[in-house]
Amino acid sequence: MNASSDPDAAVADLHTERLVLRAWTTAEAATVTEGGRLADWAEGFPAEGDLVIAPLIAAEPLWLGPFGHRLIVERESGLVVGSLGLFWPPSDGAVELGYGVAPSRRGRGYAPEAVRALTAHAYTAPEVKAVFAHVEPSNPASVRVLEKAGFTPAGPGAEEGTLRYDAPPPSA
Repeated sequence: MNASSDPDAAVADLHTERLVLRAWTTAEAATVTEGGRLADWAEGFPAEGDLVIAPLIAAEPLWLGPFGHRLIVERESGLVVGSLGLFWPPSDGAVELGYGVAPSRRGRGYAPEAVRALTAHAYTAPEVKAVFAHVEPSNPASVRVLEKAGFTPAGPGAEEGTLRYDAPPPSA
């Protein structure tokens, strides 16, 4: 399955009990890159990670495809509360997942809920055999997110001072 080469092509939303995970648009990425804000963004969004990823989305259009980066939308309010994404395409069958939730919406379980949904979606791509994330052990909240999402420690991460966590493979 290949991601679309059209960066604004329709990408199906992913739905969880409390969230909708929808693709970024190029306009939203540009707004973040330019330091702007939109009315449907929760307080604290975009966060530091979003400021890093938004300009990269323009450079990597595949990241807007079906297996790319998504905004986390709170169903109840309709507000964008964070983002997460897969660093596409997979390398040797493995794809890295990154995530972040606005400080104003942390502690509600949104991050593990979103991570579980995107991980399950990643495993629908035939070329994906593994999903992993890197985390700094000095960030216990992020470690808890991964553990609540079912990821397990798998050794040192690619960058010094990080740990790699692997997602469980899909149930047969």
